[in-house]
Amino acid sequence: MTRSARRTRRTVQVVGATAAALLALSACSSDSDSGSGSGEKSGGTEKLSGTVNVFAAASLTESFTELGKEFEKQHPGTKVVFNFGGSDSLAAGITSGAPADVFASASPKTMKVVTDADAASGTPATFVRNRLEIATLPGNPDKIATLKDLTGSGLKVVLCDKSVPCGAAAQKALDASKLKLTPVSYEEDVKSALNKVVLKEADAALVYKTDVKAAGDKVEGVEFPEAADAVNDYPITLLKDAPNAGVGQAFIELVRSAEGQKVLTEAGFTAP
Repeated sequence: MTRSARRTRRTVQVVGATAAALLALSACSSDSDSGSGSGEKSGGTEKLSGTVNVFAAASLTESFTELGKEFEKQHPGTKVVFNFGGSDSLAAGITSGAPADVFASASPKTMKVVTDADAASGTPATFVRNRLEIATLPGNPDKIATLKDLTGSGLKVVLCDKSVPCGAAAQKALDASKLKLTPVSYEEDVKSALNKVVLKEADAALVYKTDVKAAGDKVEGVEFPEAADAVNDYPITLLKDAPNAGVGQAFIELVRSAEGQKVLTEAGFTAP
């Protein structure tokens, strides 16, 4: 083979290797741009789509409903579906395999049920706090002014069941005050307890400050100092088997954002 032929062959080999390298680089770039999860990237921002299922404590009903509407407005093509209820029953549903993307609990204790079952993705974060208040009939006809007043004879008082966060908080406040109270009923969640007063089936209930505020003039709220001994932290987490993890994470980010915190504090929650 002549020197000229060898030089030509070497040039072809170099050109071929360079082309192969460029093709491989192009393929990697294409894979990187394609993204993953729900939706596709548009203008450098992932477009979210699909339904996100949020399991949330009953006391979050009003504020989360507002945030859900705002989320759908910010992300056309998404739909936020809520399952509000007692945190203990929601946690039980999640650990039993109920399809959910996000869990917002009214206490670390009920969140622990989910984390102990290895059903949470990452570490849950506290996003707000809440405290108890006495809900009375409009105008407070029984002149209830203290927690001790609830123990008076003749008063029909309702508590949340001790298994749910509002019930556990109520018991903690009563224990701290060394008071004993026998309610006319234990309710499955805070909304059910409050509703007993709204319907005038009870004279008073120990519920969250946020629920008294949400009820407007249907009840009257009475603050009491012992509530400081039973403040509830509210943790939120993405779930490990979330059907729509991308949208779920985006909803959590809205809840924890300045915009989300504004909605929550206006509802009566306090910052963590």
